[in-house]
Amino acid sequence: MAASRWFLLPLLILMGTLAAGYAGSFADSTAEKIERSERVATDGAALFLQTRGTDRRTPVVLWLHGGPGGPERPLFRHFNGELEERFVVAYWDQRGAGLSYDPHADPHRLTVEQHLADLAVVVNHLCWTLGRAKIALIGHSWGAALGLLYVQAHPDKVSAFIGVAPLISTRAAQQAQYDFVSAEARRRRDDGALTRLQQIGPPPHKTSAQVLAMEELAERYGGVFYKNPHRIWVLLSGLFRGLVAPWDISRFIHANRVSLEAMHVEILDLDLVRSVPSVSVPVFFFLGRHDRHVDANIAAAYLEGLRAPAKQIKWFENSAHNVPFEEPDLFNASVVTAFESAGVH
Repeated sequence: MAASRWFLLPLLILMGTLAAGYAGSFADSTAEKIERSERVATDGAALFLQTRGTDRRTPVVLWLHGGPGGPERPLFRHFNGELEERFVVAYWDQRGAGLSYDPHADPHRLTVEQHLADLAVVVNHLCWTLGRAKIALIGHSWGAALGLLYVQAHPDKVSAFIGVAPLISTRAAQQAQYDFVSAEARRRRDDGALTRLQQIGPPPHKTSAQVLAMEELAERYGGVFYKNPHRIWVLLSGLFRGLVAPWDISRFIHANRVSLEAMHVEILDLDLVRSVPSVSVPVFFFLGRHDRHVDANIAAAYLEGLRAPAKQIKWFENSAHNVPFEEPDLFNASVVTAFESAGVH
């Protein structure tokens, strides 16, 4: 679910490694900056991991991108790089995504279980190399589902978790998205959308083509991006700052499609209401008020029933599914506030 095509245009713009760190105004003369890009070897894969921060003594935060297969690392750095002034921020390209994509790898290895095993290796690597007992996690969409599954299994490794527009139940999200698009298309008398809906058919959507087609329709009505970035400006900014790696563009798009095709059947049965009823760490959900891609109301209802030592919802009134990129300043400030309230400082 949450897979998908929305990020591809800005991704084409922002692809590549940003070499320069952010100069933190809070840093003192003893602060030691960290700027590291590396490959973490695990079970037949070499996972790309980038770690950045103005002071390596600050808490470690690991981003878990969406998808499966959606390498949002360049977008996180572009829109949310300010967090590197307050934390050591690690960006991981999951197996089969971004710079972790291996065209010779067996796509059948792209499973939820394998991603969880990879995440365990990455977390252990960060704890070992940075001298931490625990780290904090931020997961977006599919990445939030992955994070919650990991938190349930390894609470001793996580200090706090932020789920951003989390995918909770794929079947429920598909139905809610379909109902939203159907209602909007009828209200707007959008005959083209109604015809397309008929072609796609009702949920459950069992092919990646159906998933992407529905997302395109939801985006038409502001259910994926409520507040679109100025893409021409992002393009010019990305080019000026040297963030583009043109030779990676087709490879990254292809990798995303491979992951979607490999995992969409398994993801269809994802249901955290059943599989993750409780966790042992503080949990925060950042939800876009207009998110109709995975429907924020599903996540809100799930969090209400989740058993956790502390939990809180933060609503973003001018966002849909892509909160970090739609309201980046508010998002960045809210991350700091949430983690400080959970004792991550």
